[in-house]
Amino acid sequence: MKNLMKFLAPAGLAIAAVAATAPAAAQVEGKVATANVSRAILGTTAFQTAYQQVNTTYAAQLETRRTKQQELSTLLQPFDTNGNGQIEDPEIAALQAAPNVTQISTLEAEIAAISQQVNNARIFAVEQILNQYPTVLQTFAASQQIQMILQPEAIQFALEGADVTPQLVTALNTAVPAVNIVPPADYRPSRQGAQVFQEIQQYLVTAQRIQQQQAAQQQQGNTQAPGR
Repeated sequence: MKNLMKFLAPAGLAIAAVAATAPAAAQVEGKVATANVSRAILGTTAFQTAYQQVNTTYAAQLETRRTKQQELSTLLQPFDTNGNGQIEDPEIAALQAAPNVTQISTLEAEIAAISQQVNNARIFAVEQILNQYPTVLQTFAASQQIQMILQPEAIQFALEGADVTPQLVTALNTAVPAVNIVPPADYRPSRQGAQVFQEIQQYLVTAQRIQQQQAAQQQQGNTQAPGR
């Protein structure tokens, strides 16, 4: 994981360091590309297979969590006075004074424990791919004679084809064809692993939201079509 830090360094620091130590002409010599480490891992076969395996292996825990979440939502509903689905500061006092606050706290702790168990399995899978990313990145850059690969956020403008994330997915598929989803008993996720996992989760949530919106629009279109 040590070598990964320079690839995940803030873009501003990386650019400032180059500007301070090299003449302007040197900054544009050679190929420059972009790659997103989280999207690269998300696109790998090892990651996608691991997520499916986690859903199967931890199916009982996930079902238990769903049941407990439904129970918790039912218990919290009377305290959600503004009906926004959240317990906000003005509503917390009533919740803390409620006779079933211990039951609610216990449910929250149980849900959190299950989530941690499942997420640790997912992060463990992500880290196994992440550990190989620096080597794969360097090997790919050397093979393509790329002098610098930056996170997309560091680039204000890039020509089509500058993003080499799809090529890195292919390279990672070769380097890491499969991963284990059962972490050791003393496993503790690394900071980098947890960060990349959170970014991947955000991509997945966004993709799911887009699919739901598209499905809703399609259904609405199908409903309106007969009346045209």
